[in-house]
Amino acid sequence: MAFLLAGLKVIDAASYVAGPAATTVMADFGADVIKIEPPTGDSYRSLAARYRTDYNWQLTSRNKRALALDLKQAAGREVMHRLIDQADVLVVNFNAEQLALYELDYEFLRQRNPRLIFAQITGYGTRGPDRSKRAFDLAAWWARTGIMDMMKPLGGAPVNGVGGVGDHASAMSLFGVIMLALYDRERTGIGACVSTSLVANGAWSNGMHLQGVIAGYDLATILDQHGYRSPFVLSYKTRDDRYIVLVGPAPQREWPRLCRALGHPEWLIEPRFVDIAAVMSLRDEVKVMFAAAFARFKLDELVVRLDKEQVTFSVIEKNIDVVVDAHLIENEVIIKTDSSHPDYQWTVASPITVAGRPKRVPTEAPVIGAHSREVLVELGYAETEISDLLLSGSIAQGEG
Repeated sequence: MAFLLAGLKVIDAASYVAGPAATTVMADFGADVIKIEPPTGDSYRSLAARYRTDYNWQLTSRNKRALALDLKQAAGREVMHRLIDQADVLVVNFNAEQLALYELDYEFLRQRNPRLIFAQITGYGTRGPDRSKRAFDLAAWWARTGIMDMMKPLGGAPVNGVGGVGDHASAMSLFGVIMLALYDRERTGIGACVSTSLVANGAWSNGMHLQGVIAGYDLATILDQHGYRSPFVLSYKTRDDRYIVLVGPAPQREWPRLCRALGHPEWLIEPRFVDIAAVMSLRDEVKVMFAAAFARFKLDELVVRLDKEQVTFSVIEKNIDVVVDAHLIENEVIIKTDSSHPDYQWTVASPITVAGRPKRVPTEAPVIGAHSREVLVELGYAETEISDLLLSGSIAQGEG
């Protein structure tokens, strides 16, 4: 059965995570994604390799072909333009100054290829004083949008966000708007310029709390003063030093279930807890009671008891357990690759599926310029021209 995006040519000229992760989803569904990087390699390669192996690069660059191209040279830009002439989608994370420098601004490219979907992801958007400011998701997604303001213990400093989380969330927005533009092109025959930003995605992710501020209810200020107060939406430590988080948006439903699961049915007839309003009025005391009760049980026993009473909760899993989680493997969240590389036997699947339509089995990410010659031959370059480009350093050809 054919891949959904088979025949679609995508040029991935973005660096680091969010833009390339969007094209990874497209590659998984069969698009021909050509990764553009300088002859020295995308700087994300070295960042990923800092941790003994290039596992981050493998995740983001699987199922792609690699073209090493020096866009600072006129000959390199000419190769890029000829590639774009035949492309359906171009993905960049360059700012306006870089787009002008590399002759990649949309108004110029649309004259060459009116059907092109030009997709740009930025840190802070394309207008305003911060439009060219450097940003990673820790700055633009986590910090600038108030998410980290929600993540601080009572009286403490905000907790650092986890790297790559905002990038991957933003990648799905970029993927979505690219597909929206492709859908519109099917009707009109005309391409489009589409964009998203880390800060826009962070604000959207934090939308519930930001909308509360707009309405006059600032939860962050309340947390500054009191911390998280509901005992039904907190994490608790077990006897074997694991953690469970309760997710109880309806305390009146969860209260009797928890009393039974934690082995304290007497709490249900305690006069002080006559109704849920009384329970919540004593929330700080209830938190202490819950903590002491959770601490009596080992994790495995507690999970059985909570499941039996249909309590809404989750184990706070360790990463080393997530990657071997049988449920996630069955649901193809964690999937096998076709690689023999010992560090890349398994990987994380892109998070969408279409029933009855396959995804590619993840391949190893290509080395720098692995497909440079192959791509140039497809563009009609003669061997003598390719040799000249290699000699000038406008392109690089890797092995593999």
